[in-house]
Amino acid sequence: MGKTVTEKILAAHLVEGEMIKGREIGIRIDQTLTQDATGTMAYLEFESIGIPRVQTECSVCYVDHNLLQSDFKNADDHRFLQSIARKYGLYFSPPGNGISHQINLERFGKPGKTLLGSDSHTPTGGGLGMLAIGAGGLDVAMAMAGKPFYLVMPRIYGVKLTGKLSPWVSARDVLLELLRRLTVKGGVGYIFEYFGPGVKELSATDRASITNFGAELGATTSVFPSDENTLKFLRSQGREDCWVEIVADADAQYDEITEVDLSTLEPMIACPSSPDNVVKVSEVAGRPVAQVLVGSCSNSSLRDLLVVAKTLAGRQVSNEVSFEINPGSRQVLENLTALGEMLPLIHAGARVHQAGCLGCIGMGQAPATGTISLRTFPRNFPGRSGTVSDQVYLCSPEVAVASAITGKITDPRDLGDYPAFTLPDKYLPGDSRIEPPLADGSGVTIIRGPNIAPFPSFAPMPETWQGTVLLKAGDNITTDHIMPAGAQILPLRSNIPAISEFVFRALDEHFSQHAREAGSGMIVGGENYGQGSSREHAALAPRYLGVEVKLVKSFARIHKANLINFGILPLTFAHPADYDRVRQGAKVVIPGLRQALASGAQAITVEIGGQAVQAVLDVSERHRQILLAGGLLNWAKGN
Repeated sequence: MGKTVTEKILAAHLVEGEMIKGREIGIRIDQTLTQDATGTMAYLEFESIGIPRVQTECSVCYVDHNLLQSDFKNADDHRFLQSIARKYGLYFSPPGNGISHQINLERFGKPGKTLLGSDSHTPTGGGLGMLAIGAGGLDVAMAMAGKPFYLVMPRIYGVKLTGKLSPWVSARDVLLELLRRLTVKGGVGYIFEYFGPGVKELSATDRASITNFGAELGATTSVFPSDENTLKFLRSQGREDCWVEIVADADAQYDEITEVDLSTLEPMIACPSSPDNVVKVSEVAGRPVAQVLVGSCSNSSLRDLLVVAKTLAGRQVSNEVSFEINPGSRQVLENLTALGEMLPLIHAGARVHQAGCLGCIGMGQAPATGTISLRTFPRNFPGRSGTVSDQVYLCSPEVAVASAITGKITDPRDLGDYPAFTLPDKYLPGDSRIEPPLADGSGVTIIRGPNIAPFPSFAPMPETWQGTVLLKAGDNITTDHIMPAGAQILPLRSNIPAISEFVFRALDEHFSQHAREAGSGMIVGGENYGQGSSREHAALAPRYLGVEVKLVKSFARIHKANLINFGILPLTFAHPADYDRVRQGAKVVIPGLRQALASGAQAITVEIGGQAVQAVLDVSERHRQILLAGGLLNWAKGN
């Protein structure tokens, strides 16, 4: 039987296990990336491992999230990250240089390589034919130390593309259509692989937009073949020597297949407040808009900004709209300027910000009360924008710019002819601010600001666990619900005692106090618990407060892995109807827990409020040893 692109890359990197669906495997990681919101903790974890230099082919430390310097915290952490990169042999991309995923695509991505990133949108690299996976910072720290990355061998969801996109329809609409069909949990346990004649109609940056946004399906990652379009992009970057062809064999088999005829798509939009609440733009056209943001890791490439600039030529942004642009990288800014396309943006009234994530993670750009904000971002979870009861819609750059012009949600096809533009054969590289690794960093002193707190230590799992149901939550709880982002909270990312004060604040403003009073606690949740960002603080900070067990209907992949890494027991209801029997505040006992972990038992009896509830512990033998030890760092130090 022939192999898919996914299977070819996995087979080339397999170091432990067998490629049998549902079994745990370990793969070699070639590249890593971190961003500053998760990277500070990842490097504190890497330091604790105790090796002098990263062991990967290429590791890059990016500063792209916490760019506001309203006090010393972010600026201190930026210096910490720069000194870490110099000491341990990483590339360093400073604040204002751009978004990790966009830069990695431009300057470091290589077809056929594996990439592990401490950000859930790391799958952007799949647009170049990489196997690029988002993970928690501790997993990335282990990969930097040369350890395998472990995952359950996923099923492969084939997406057959046919036809060609019509004018005013973009790659963004492909993934919006898949979210409409499959929902935010439709990709759990899968790698999405794109194939078919329509693939050749998509550029590398089109593909990267799709694989980036594919994280919202809950997928492990997404991948395209590496073909002539990949080579064209790498040649434009002056990196054609990195190219290798990787395509699926003609007789490759997929576990599931869905087909998307690109020619039948029309502009789509995700309504508040979930990426899968998708409708045709024409169905919501006419709603007044107060803010439009173009940018983020999904849609901030030169292609995206050229569409906006060309559409705005000779036009003005509505006086009712704040139209803001967050370029993806310094390279995008340089080339946009060199092509003469910055002036139309300025003349039209656009606010051009520094290259970075900004409003996507609530770092500024919060919308006004009671108004609609259109964004080309990947997420619109409630309150993520920084405004309570926000009304955030997700759309393509085409829909965004058309709506900015009219002041209302607009089908861009109403503007008339699609603007003509061409991308450069050779890009200005825009990488002059990226620091390469030092040959020897042994003499570098790590700069630590007063906001960096020591990494907390955790005790091994007890024989019998006792605690309290601290919180009962519903379906689709995101990591933003658990550990919010934003300008107030993210600067505390390297200070677990301080950031833990904000755990679950969106659901219970007094949660941290209640957790400390209880001592040990359990969280109960519904389906797809922990979707969204990869931030491991959503596991680490609750663990610091004494949360040691989570019992839910189902977990999102990255969050479950993060829970295990910090010694939190991830249980699922054997009978989902038992969820209704659980009451917040009930006392909980799990007798014989250590013995059950050590024996490989999957069925776990949890006594809640005096009633027996049956739970399932679906983890690997390695995971059991990590849980017994009280977390991955404890386990690694003992092995």
